[in-house]
This record gives sequence, structure tokens and C-alpha cells, in this order.
Amino acid sequence: QAPLVESGGGSVETGGSLRLSCSASRYAGTRYSLGWFREAPGKQREAVAVIDSDGTTEYTDFAKGRFAISRDSAQTQLYLQMNSLKPEDTAMYYCVVDYLDSSICSTSYFGRRGHWGQGTQVTVSS
Repeated sequence: QAPLVESGGGSVETGGSLRLSCSASRYAGTRYSLGWFREAPGKQREAVAVIDSDGTTEYTDFAKGRFAISRDSAQTQLYLQMNSLKPEDTAMYYCVVDYLDSSICSTSYFGRRGHWGQGTQVTVSS
């Protein structure tokens, strides 16, 4: 099984909601942090939200108030609840594990020593 497997992407209209999931069973029992990142065609990769092994969360400004990151108690599943979706949220969303248990929601730090999933596409129509 791949280390990280995302699911839950799809197409919604503006204002809709989606819940992304990431299977991270390989990392059960570890003190690694997990996060969500996204990349849209022609745009730079962006951090969305991260959660460390203690449950501390951090969000990029555009995600605050609309998105919620969580993980199950066994730390084998990562989720991203996305509400009030906008067309500019259209992107490939990636699940990322950070072996250094970083809680910094930044592409400059998070996941530099870690692993990325294959991604799940989110499309928001106007």
C-alpha cells in the first residue's frame, strides 16, 4: 500500500463543501505531522493546513474559517473539511507527512523531510 492515499475530491459548485481524506496507516504510532497542500495549474504550490502529532493545527490565511484539518485518534486517517468553497480553491490537493513533526504551515518547511501522496482533484465551479 502507498504511504499516503488521498480521496474525497470531486466537483462542486461555489459555496459547496467537500471532505478530503488521507489514509496514513503506515505512520500509525509515529510522531509525525500531517498536512494538506494544493497546487493549481500555473500557480505555485500552497500550504493549506497542518496538524502535528500533539494535535496542534495551523492554517494558511485563505483556509482560516472555511477549512478544518483533523486526524483520528489512531493517527491513521487525516481529514480536511472544506466549506464555502470558491472557484479559486480549484486545485490538486496533496496529503503530506513531515518526519520532523513540524507544525509550520509553509511550503518552505513542511514536508521537506517527508512524503507526498498522489493527490486528489478538487474543482469548484462558479
